[in-house]
Amino acid sequence: MSDDRQIRAQPITAEAFAPFGDLIEAAGDPDKIINQGLCGRFHDRATLEFGAGRAGISLFRAKARALPLVLDMVERHPAGSQAFVPMTPDPFLVIVAPDVDGRPGTPLAFVTRSGLAVNYHAGTWHGVLTPLTAPGLFAVVDRIATTEEAPSVNLEEHWFDTPWTVLPPL
Repeated sequence: MSDDRQIRAQPITAEAFAPFGDLIEAAGDPDKIINQGLCGRFHDRATLEFGAGRAGISLFRAKARALPLVLDMVERHPAGSQAFVPMTPDPFLVIVAPDVDGRPGTPLAFVTRSGLAVNYHAGTWHGVLTPLTAPGLFAVVDRIATTEEAPSVNLEEHWFDTPWTVLPPL
């Protein structure tokens, strides 16, 4: 595969990820101390969007993947945000792409760190849930469709004519 179809994964930062969503972490001092001083609350760490649907929490168990990884598809959810909250301390791969006239542009790849979750803004092109270590167990907070909606209303997939290769960080 040619070098122009390779993406080097990099450690994730709030600044680099900001155009695509929110990093959810307990960083810095808590916003408030609660529960008789025994709990720090890190308040409102993500912008959740559900449109006419409702919020739901689902559990996903995804198979662990390895780098390099062939990236042939990204998806987006135009009607709602989607948060991936790992239920283990293991890092996972995050792939996003800017929107260019309704199609994904050049993807970016990030590797998270322990204790970090991500929230994709509504309409953000992103890769599928990609744990790098088993068991790949996540809580996913996203929009649950109304009963009148077709399932495709909040899922759009894009298959690349030529896949990308995601390389491990240096």
